[in-house]
Amino acid sequence: MSTATALALYAAYINILSFGLFWFDKRAARAGRWRISEQTLLTIAFLGGSPGAIAARHIFRHKTRKEPFRTRLALIIVFQVVAAVIGTLALQGHLDALANVF
Repeated sequence: MSTATALALYAAYINILSFGLFWFDKRAARAGRWRISEQTLLTIAFLGGSPGAIAARHIFRHKTRKEPFRTRLALIIVFQVVAAVIGTLALQGHLDALANVF
C-alpha cells in the first residue's frame, strides 16, 4: 500500500469516526444517556477528524454554541491548516523561504 493510499484511508476512517461520535453524542444528549466527553471529541478532531466534526456539528446542530468547545475546535483547525501549509512547503523545498520571514 502506498503512503498516499494509507493517508487517504486514515483520513476517511478518522473523519467517519469523528462524524459518528458527534452523532452518537447528540443522540445520547437527547435521550439523557451517557455522553462522549468533549476531550474525546476534540482529540479525534485533532488527530485529523476536524472535517467530520465540522460536518456533524452543522448537520446535527450539536455543540454549535458551546464554549469553550467552539474555540478549541477552531484553534485545532487553525493549527491543522498551518501545519498543512508548512508541511506542503517543506515537501516542495520552499521551507527556506519561510524561514527568512521569521
